[in-house]
Amino acid sequence: MLSEVLLVSAPGKVILHGEHAVVHGKVALAVSLNLRTFLRLQPHSNGKVDLSLPNIGIKRAWDVARLQSLDTSFLEQGDVTTPTSEQVEKLKEVAGLPDDCAVTERLAVLAFLYLYLSICRKQRALPSLDIVVWSELPPGAGLGSSAAYSVCLAAALLTVCEEIPNPLKDGDCVNRWTKEDLELINKWAFQGERMIHGNPSGVDNAVSTWGGALRYHQGKISSLKRSPALQILLTNTKVPRNTRALVAGVRNRLLKFPEIVAPLLTSIDAISLECERVLGEMGEAPAPEQYLVLELIDMNQHHLNALGVGHASLDQLCQVTRARGLHSKLTGAGGGGCGITLLKPGLEQPEVEATKQALTSCGFDCLETSIGAPGVSIHSATSLDSRVQQALDGL
Repeated sequence: MLSEVLLVSAPGKVILHGEHAVVHGKVALAVSLNLRTFLRLQPHSNGKVDLSLPNIGIKRAWDVARLQSLDTSFLEQGDVTTPTSEQVEKLKEVAGLPDDCAVTERLAVLAFLYLYLSICRKQRALPSLDIVVWSELPPGAGLGSSAAYSVCLAAALLTVCEEIPNPLKDGDCVNRWTKEDLELINKWAFQGERMIHGNPSGVDNAVSTWGGALRYHQGKISSLKRSPALQILLTNTKVPRNTRALVAGVRNRLLKFPEIVAPLLTSIDAISLECERVLGEMGEAPAPEQYLVLELIDMNQHHLNALGVGHASLDQLCQVTRARGLHSKLTGAGGGGCGITLLKPGLEQPEVEATKQALTSCGFDCLETSIGAPGVSIHSATSLDSRVQQALDGL
């Protein structure tokens, strides 16, 4: 087992086009978001495994000897297997969580214990570790925060247990794993997501693992070969949404008005395909005329409103940005939540700042970031870039 400190990060995600239509067999495009979750893993010899999640106020510790003595035969040794309801119930016993434990804490702890016990069981003794995970991603905003958490855990635990090699070489500030190792990270991260969400699509953990842009269609996920890094404004309306109710609402509208709603879904599919084509061109040879694709953002937002998943807060977001010649749409389930605004190259920074200020004045959280970021990465503990150092300093 490795003895050095590991620093890992993984990006969040946004849906660029295809939300809701994807439920009905259409294409969706998901892109990595350059807001990242960071994990620091430090082996030690105090006989404890410590988990700290400062963003959500979680700090838990378990005695390694006690975990070692438990009957964990319900976990398939060394195999990436789907957690069963029986496994989940037994993990709850192992976790020792109180009955009044918050849902967020319970799910985060269960995902950690599942991955720790499953991945580390091949070791002669379970390792004593101190793990801290912190994030730039707001939880529960539909930005893939739980997937980034699971990806970071899987990558760090597989590396410390030497199931996959540490890709950092002397002098590296940051590096990434091989394709084969990333596939293993993604498989384990998907199981972590299952612990949290039950039956996820696998898109969020795939985007967080691979980075860039992904195409999702009828259960099949594929990476876009070349995807550009594009600047965006990400706006959180802070309006809570019920994803299940919104998905059900679209389904009911489709059943009630099939001749009206089915063409909307087909049109959203065409928007996704056209955007995929243009992103490919941008990745090879960027040109100003390719930003005509911004019109697709407006079209898709109108379609999503027609499907009934808009919200007054999202309308306000679009009005504020449209007044400044920018293009915005919801991302994810809708009904509130987050929206994205694509920024054309050459847009003056004072204009960007004025737009951010206008959105903040609406009561929203708004920040400038980018999409198309690298997937899960490992950072040097001795030559940190400023962003990782800033994250560490904030602990």
